[in-house]
Amino acid sequence: MEIETGHGTPGYLRQSEIKAAVAEVEQLLAPDVVHIRYEVTHDWSGDWAVYFRVLLSDEASKPPRLHEIAQTVEREMSDRLDFLELGLFYYFHYRSQSEQNKIKEKIWA
Repeated sequence: MEIETGHGTPGYLRQSEIKAAVAEVEQLLAPDVVHIRYEVTHDWSGDWAVYFRVLLSDEASKPPRLHEIAQTVEREMSDRLDFLELGLFYYFHYRSQSEQNKIKEKIWA
């Protein structure tokens, strides 16, 4: 299934735009945001989606900061990327540095 966007390019092929937005948001929100990883793939319903994995500092992971930083990350990403135009649904997942240090899941590294 190919998703046509306003530019005639399937959203899953326009990953350079996603990569640039991720780099900007990482820089803007450091040191609270350690890094953002992403993957463009099909979601549970078969639609194209981008899954963001946001690694947060331990300080940013604590309430009430977690809610605040999560909203900021999602707003900043949405300001830079027109997900509708890209033909992508989007999902954000968050993890603290200490949580990642215990789990050591490679996809989050």
